[in-house]
Amino acid sequence: MWTPTEEEKIGVVICNFRGSVPQGLILEIGETVQILEKCEGWYRGFSARKPAIKGIFPASYVHLKKAIVSNRGQYETVTPLEDPIVTEVTSTLQEWAVLWKQLYVKHKVDLFYKLRHVMNELIDLRRQLLSGHLTQDQVRDVKRHITVRLDWGNEHLGLDLVPRKEFEMVDAEQISVSDLYKMHLSSRHSVQQSTSQGDSIRQRHGETCRIPIPHHLFLNLKSFTYNSIGEDTDIFFSLYDMREGKQISERFMVKLNKNGGPKNPEKIDRLCALFTDLSSKDLKRDLYIVAHIIRTGRMLINDSKKGPPHVQYRRPYGCTVLSMNDVLQSISELKEEKDFVLKVYTCNNENEWYQIHENIIRKSSTKYTAPSTNYGLIISLQLLRGEMEQIRRENPMIFNRGVAVTRKLGFPDVIMPEMKIAGCDIRNDLYLTLERGDFERGGKSVQKNIEVTIYVLYADGEILKDCISLGSGEPHVSEHRSFVLYHNNSPRWGEIIKLPIPIDRFRGSHLRFEFRHCSTKDKGEKKLFGFAFTPLMREDGTTLSDESHELYVYKCDENTTFSNHALYLGLPCCKDDFNGCPNIPSSLIFQRSAKETLWISTQLSSTKLTQNVDLLALLKWKAHPDRVMDILGRLRHVSGEEIVKFLQDILDTLFSILDDNTDKYGPLVFQSLVFIINLLRDSKYYHFRPVMDTYILKHFAGALAYKELIRCLKWYMDRSAEVIRQDHIQEAMRALEYLFKFIVQSRILYSRATCGMEEEQFRASIQELFQSIRFVLSLDSRSSETLIFTQAALLNSFPAIFDELLQMFTVQEVAEFVRGTLGSMPSTVHIGQSMDVVKLQSIARTVDSRLFSFPESRRILLPVVLHHIHLHLRQQKELLICSGILGSIFSIIKASSLETSVQEEVEMMVESLLDVLLQTLLTIMSKSQSQEAGEYVSCLLSLLRQMSDIHFQHLLDNFQSKEELKEFLLKIFCVFRNLMKLSIFPRDWMVMRLLTSNIIVTTVQYLSPALHKNFTESDFDFKVWNSYFSLAVLYINQPSLQLETLTPAKRKKILDKYGDMRVMMAYELFSMWQNLAGENKIHFIPGMIGPFLGVTLVPQHEVRNIMIPIFHDMMDWEQRKNGNFKQVEAELIDKLDSLVSEGKGDENYRELFSLLTQLFGPYPSLLEKIEQETWRETGISFVTSVTRLMERLLDYRDCMKGDETENKKIGCTVNLLNFYKSEINKEEMYIRYIHKLCDMHLQAENYTEAAFTLLLYWELLNWEDRPLREFLHYPAQSEWQRKEGLCRKVIHYFNKGKCWEYGIPLCRELACQYEALYDYQSLSWIRKMEAAYYDNIMEQQRLEPEFFRVGFYGRKFPFFLRNKEFVCRGHDYERLEAFQQRMLGEFPQAIAMQHPNQPDETILQCDAQYLQIYAVTPIPENMDVLQLDRVPDRIKSFYRVNNVRRFRYDRPFHKGPKDRDNEFKSLWIERTTLILTHPLPGISRWFEVEKREVVEVSPLENAIYVVENKNHELRTLISQYQHKQLHGNINLLSMCLNGVIDAAVNGGIARYQEAFFDKEYITSHPEDTEKITQLKDLMQEQVHILGVGLAVHEKLVHPEMRPLHKKLIDQFQMMRSSLCHGLPGLEKLSPACSGSSTPRGNIHMTSHSPMSPESMKLVHRHSPLNLLGSIRHSSSSLSSHTSSETGNLVILTDGLVGETADDIYRMQASPSSSSLSSTHSAPSQMINSAPSSIRDKYRHNREMVMLLPPHRDRPSSAMYPAMTENGQPTNFHRALMQQMIGPCKPCSDPNLSVAEKAVPTAPSSWSLDSGTREAMPFLTAHVGNIMVPPVPPRTLPPGHFSMHFDAFHHQISDLPPALPARCLRKSPLHPIPASPTSPQSGLDGSNSTLSGSASSGVSSLSESNFGQSSEPPARTDTMDSVPSQAWNTDEDIESPYLPVRYSISEPDVLDSVKPPPCRSHSAPGGVTPQDGHHDPPALPPKPYLPRGEGSIPEEEIRPRPMPRKISQPLMSNKEEQAKVAWEHGINEE
Repeated sequence: MWTPTEEEKIGVVICNFRGSVPQGLILEIGETVQILEKCEGWYRGFSARKPAIKGIFPASYVHLKKAIVSNRGQYETVTPLEDPIVTEVTSTLQEWAVLWKQLYVKHKVDLFYKLRHVMNELIDLRRQLLSGHLTQDQVRDVKRHITVRLDWGNEHLGLDLVPRKEFEMVDAEQISVSDLYKMHLSSRHSVQQSTSQGDSIRQRHGETCRIPIPHHLFLNLKSFTYNSIGEDTDIFFSLYDMREGKQISERFMVKLNKNGGPKNPEKIDRLCALFTDLSSKDLKRDLYIVAHIIRTGRMLINDSKKGPPHVQYRRPYGCTVLSMNDVLQSISELKEEKDFVLKVYTCNNENEWYQIHENIIRKSSTKYTAPSTNYGLIISLQLLRGEMEQIRRENPMIFNRGVAVTRKLGFPDVIMPEMKIAGCDIRNDLYLTLERGDFERGGKSVQKNIEVTIYVLYADGEILKDCISLGSGEPHVSEHRSFVLYHNNSPRWGEIIKLPIPIDRFRGSHLRFEFRHCSTKDKGEKKLFGFAFTPLMREDGTTLSDESHELYVYKCDENTTFSNHALYLGLPCCKDDFNGCPNIPSSLIFQRSAKETLWISTQLSSTKLTQNVDLLALLKWKAHPDRVMDILGRLRHVSGEEIVKFLQDILDTLFSILDDNTDKYGPLVFQSLVFIINLLRDSKYYHFRPVMDTYILKHFAGALAYKELIRCLKWYMDRSAEVIRQDHIQEAMRALEYLFKFIVQSRILYSRATCGMEEEQFRASIQELFQSIRFVLSLDSRSSETLIFTQAALLNSFPAIFDELLQMFTVQEVAEFVRGTLGSMPSTVHIGQSMDVVKLQSIARTVDSRLFSFPESRRILLPVVLHHIHLHLRQQKELLICSGILGSIFSIIKASSLETSVQEEVEMMVESLLDVLLQTLLTIMSKSQSQEAGEYVSCLLSLLRQMSDIHFQHLLDNFQSKEELKEFLLKIFCVFRNLMKLSIFPRDWMVMRLLTSNIIVTTVQYLSPALHKNFTESDFDFKVWNSYFSLAVLYINQPSLQLETLTPAKRKKILDKYGDMRVMMAYELFSMWQNLAGENKIHFIPGMIGPFLGVTLVPQHEVRNIMIPIFHDMMDWEQRKNGNFKQVEAELIDKLDSLVSEGKGDENYRELFSLLTQLFGPYPSLLEKIEQETWRETGISFVTSVTRLMERLLDYRDCMKGDETENKKIGCTVNLLNFYKSEINKEEMYIRYIHKLCDMHLQAENYTEAAFTLLLYWELLNWEDRPLREFLHYPAQSEWQRKEGLCRKVIHYFNKGKCWEYGIPLCRELACQYEALYDYQSLSWIRKMEAAYYDNIMEQQRLEPEFFRVGFYGRKFPFFLRNKEFVCRGHDYERLEAFQQRMLGEFPQAIAMQHPNQPDETILQCDAQYLQIYAVTPIPENMDVLQLDRVPDRIKSFYRVNNVRRFRYDRPFHKGPKDRDNEFKSLWIERTTLILTHPLPGISRWFEVEKREVVEVSPLENAIYVVENKNHELRTLISQYQHKQLHGNINLLSMCLNGVIDAAVNGGIARYQEAFFDKEYITSHPEDTEKITQLKDLMQEQVHILGVGLAVHEKLVHPEMRPLHKKLIDQFQMMRSSLCHGLPGLEKLSPACSGSSTPRGNIHMTSHSPMSPESMKLVHRHSPLNLLGSIRHSSSSLSSHTSSETGNLVILTDGLVGETADDIYRMQASPSSSSLSSTHSAPSQMINSAPSSIRDKYRHNREMVMLLPPHRDRPSSAMYPAMTENGQPTNFHRALMQQMIGPCKPCSDPNLSVAEKAVPTAPSSWSLDSGTREAMPFLTAHVGNIMVPPVPPRTLPPGHFSMHFDAFHHQISDLPPALPARCLRKSPLHPIPASPTSPQSGLDGSNSTLSGSASSGVSSLSESNFGQSSEPPARTDTMDSVPSQAWNTDEDIESPYLPVRYSISEPDVLDSVKPPPCRSHSAPGGVTPQDGHHDPPALPPKPYLPRGEGSIPEEEIRPRPMPRKISQPLMSNKEEQAKVAWEHGINEE
């Protein structure tokens, strides 16, 4: 049965419980659980962490805690009964634990370990507190340690500061705001405060009286290891001041036996002393611990003959010292003892013994002997601080060990009253120093061994027992024997002994010194030979003075007895004594020895005996009544120490003198009393004040004294106006407190004695005295400085008398006295500043006095106190003191308010202070004095918090006019606003900030009705309302109120205490808005829109719902007034923008905003229905557009806020910019974002984009003189000037981005303007710049960029990217893998899609991010330029890749049944064209795809394209060698020829033959006849070109390479013969095998497609995979039919060749046996995406590539697995490789191996150039065979271009052919750009996707490789046009040669070949030759030339083939002539 628990309410889990039973509650160790019910060993309850979940758990798993239950029942609250500080530690550690782990994650390792240490300490301290075994003092200490650590941790973790009182958290409700503020301040300094507690006795106001803290040195002798003495020893420790050469402490004595142990066995481990009362001054002295060691034994330690063994002598042995300065630092920091070892030194000469310690300190090493070992005394030291009582409390262990308290000689600096001195009642010590003696030899041959024995004798001759102390630590003795110095008649002992003689025995006692000679003869007897003596007190009653005394020595012998001491006491003891009694009878027994004397010195430390004659005379005044005046006068000259010793006696004496003759002695007694009272103000005697208090209460008996004291006091005060010297008056004023104590006590005694007689006279006299006080204070002291001091002294002492007066008068009466006195002070205007301060301090002490704590006195005193404060605040004087006074007042009132009503007092304060406080705060805040501001803010808040509705009502009613009320409201609102704007309280003062917010919202609730009542309707005042609204907005936006940012526990705590104050203020704001009359609301449009909008952006649902209707209201009112709400709209958009970009707002806000749309429905309005309709429509569209703006803004905000990449930020900004322009048409915002975007581009070094962005602003401006205001960073200037400045900047950016073509039109426009203005200087400058740009175009290299298509799919992408596709312009040298890595880096959550197909709906709608990336090829807009053959390539390259809106990519696929033997038959290409919203480049590096078009290309068309490209490449290379452009090394030519011929022999073109020349194919495809013919022509052309190439090769080949040449010729014959039967006409060709050049006439070509090199280029640029796709799918290897050699060949098709060896290896075998193998789904873009210029140029590199040795695996494509490699190259190949690689410098790509680096990348999107990594075995098999087969020809698809010889004609005069590959000689290298797909790649245009593999166009993540470069490539754009000199040597550049002419329209060439017919762009089909004359085709745009080292002259740019559109007429006569010209050139060679 479950029963509710009574006692068991709360517990802590002590074992994890898994909750494995039904209803089980899962619990972790350490959790707190609240228990509701119990049942048979089980409890039911919930965990404090999750109060909502209730369950059961075993009772044994919980440790119960005692608790208090309030509100028992369903809603009971249970509070554990434990120390609040334990609770705080628990919760704090739980909070820290979470943050502590985060520190580790954030790498804040240092703080992580520190915090761990502090947490462990806290756990330990908490354990100690909970143990309950600590004393109260220990508990206090532990709490102090805990709070220091808590505050330290909170501060370092950025948590809130906890205000505390007595180590416990305070409740803000229980104390005033001022006190809370002070607690925050003191908590901030708690660490410092906790250490300095008790350092001073502090008075709350006025001067602080610092009492120095005494120090105590604890010394513990652990052992005396240097014990070779073998005799008993005495060790004397003392403190010695070297500077003054004197001992400053008593001695501490240790007696040891001959074994070195304590003589008294009880003292084992207890040989310790405490040297007490060392002041800070003492510690700064040159102090040493000195230990003298005296042995007791034989006379000479080593001489057993000297003296019999039974006679013991005390003999000096050794000494040791330790400098305190050396050890003080280390022992003062430690809390425990520290050990030191002291060496014992022995004295060389006993005559020097008295100063052995000084010799050791001075290191006079000749005078002492150092020990042979390092051992000696081992002592430990510890320094303790504090009063003796405190030391006893804190270190009980020390005192339990029987520590010997060793005092200072004399009194300490701070003299304690008798009852407090170190635990003793009375101190009465006489310190005697036995200094030295002079004795006669006495007829002996050797000097004596003298021993002195000292006795203390009483008057009756009795020896006083135990009155001699040799040192603390040992009991007192009755006699003392000095140590003996061997054979010394003038011994110097320097021994100090203490004589603690009882006070009653002191008078009449004397000392006797007996001198004996210690014989060392056999008997060893000690013979008495003389004595000396001295009395302790003089005749006049004073004690022996503190000085050296020379005593007479009297002779005597062994038989003398001193039984009759009177016999010698009559003799003179010293010189002074002798002078006093000259007539001494000579018949005395004792004769003085004239030559013998003894010197001693004494020092008295007594609280009862005096050595002062004047003081003694006063105490015995009755003996000389006639001298009383003189005696009283001389009291001033007695030292303070003597006076405080006899304080009680002196006071008794003074009052007895006063009683004796009041009139005569009164003033003198008064003066003496004043003198003594003021003496006690000195810090040295401050401790004697309690003695005085005790005296007054218990011993004072002067019942009549009050009359005289009052009379004297009044007399002094009355004379203060006329006396010039006022020192005595000031002293009387300072003594006021104790004078009043005497007066009051005296009156009380008199009343008791007389039953209250003369009460009225007493009251009257006090009244008169107060009148005199008022009189003194009212005097104008500005003229007299002395008077100022008198008034100041009076004011300082005045508050101290209140308590005394309260004993005699009622509270009201005393309050009236005080009010009168304070009121009599002149106002602040009439006194100087110093008096001002004193006056305020006096008021402050009044407020702090007990009197002020009575409510009845406060009502009387408050007005006068407030009056003075009011005056000071008005004049802004002494603000800090005033704030202190106010703080005290509020503190008292708050404390009173908890018990009684304080309404009246608060009312007074409101009337007097509220207004002036506000004014003061405004002034302080404007000067930003933070401390004063904090004080006054806390005062204002205290006052407002005390005010009730009654006070507010009175306050508002008391305003005389609305003007006054308005002024007040403006002030208070302004102060509140400043409170929130300025950070008056630090961020971590959360308690203070929340309380402030609470007080503000409460005050506003009280004040808003007044605002509504007085300032609406006709009295509307915009200023007040505006101030109110601004305050409300600021309030709601306060950071401290944003609960969402807090931890759940903290949030709950705040909500429980205050609720959500933002909601309270929002309701207040809403109701005030509703109260505002409609026509007045217009005043706040648009001004308040922004602020209100800021409020709605607070992430609090309720606040938003309250605020949204206000917007509707605003729109409604503006609609009514203006017929539209343009202002609301404009302002709303402006503010939304600025607020969101500042980081406010969130997703929910979008939905909330759409609530507005519903509000535009049925809404009551006075407007006509139709108007309402319009308004609703515009409203809804407005809200829709605002919602869309929010979406963009929030995206923008998220990008800017996070560590997002530049790309995302730029994308967001472009998105926003377009929105502002197109949808909202906000020009200013638009321009702002233009500049933000421009700055981002500049940061990312996108100079071209930055220029285009600024151009947007430039276009908005006109060339007019309209003045423009200052805006952003632009000054106020005319529109013309701004436009000109912008124009210059844009031109500059285009220049930096190398887009000179865009800059030139702007230069022209500027030139026109300058010309119109006749500004020829500027005109000249701009024309020169234009000219320079033209030069740059021709001379500087520019890289052509790669372009990538990126699809962003999934709902997780930002709004501006979601489910959209873009084309991005890559960075310089950026290849596909690099681009893909970059995108994945920007979107780390994204998944890369592995296929190029369009995603389906599931992907688009899923909550994830998918990226689809592949390369695309630009389709230039401006074809005209590209088709002009005379235009240099550097110019064309720009137009190929700039201003492009259309991009294409190809995807290979099989149509119909797939032929296993020959894949080419069924391999089609799907070509997709993407059209963008804006051309690239533009204001962004990427634009969205607007639409896409898809067409299919047949296998035959593809074959034509491939073969045509290969032919073009061969021609280029051959012509370069022909014209000696590549002289010297012919490896490139060898490889290229080898590749084509070898591949053709082993498959190559034969595959196309098989596929398309087959009868079956021809019959089944009659429509392809023309195309088949075209393919045949191209193949024949290839054979012809190879012939020419071999002829050139024969001339240039090196003798060592002849075998290779021969092999090539053999293979060429085989190739021809294999093609002969299929291609008629080949036989006619004159083969180059013979070595002779092929004559021109022999070449008969069938018609070619009209492809210029340029037009052809276009093709492959756009078809990344063009070739590759086709080839990879062939079912045969172009190089061989066997599938095992899949990778053996490189296909030489246009841009299709792989980039480098790397690509070779990256190729992958297709499922078929083809070595061109490609996976079936090879994406289109793989087919041919390479920038053609490079491809053309370096196509032959692919052949070279084939020579490379196998490589380590490179990272292969993300989509296709890399092929394996095997085989090794032959030596021959290695040699060839070496020759190629030799001169290369290391490449900039670290991922490339040597061989990869060696080869310039070959442009190809299709790694046709590489089969796979299996290429090498093939190489090794065919030494010298370079496998680069010509590609099987294919027909071109519509729109494609075929290629023929015309491509090679070029302007000979202009352009020499460029080098296709690096010279293999050693030469300086220009930077070689790498692949176009990567921003880093320059050389190769291939699409890296493909280079990785062919299965999909998405992307290959494999690395792009670079060609060798002598330095890392410069950032340029991309590759198509990398000019040859990238690899040329300087000599090459300079060498003159005749360039080949490449031209399609060369005038001097014959028109011999007819162009084939043209097909339409869309229609597939063959291309047939056709006669006719046609215009040259348009040029595609061309990418930048990469920048080499320095500018490269235009001539060096290599010519290149031009692609041509099919739709263009196919060939002109001129083209034929061009072809002939080319062949002619070869023949001439």
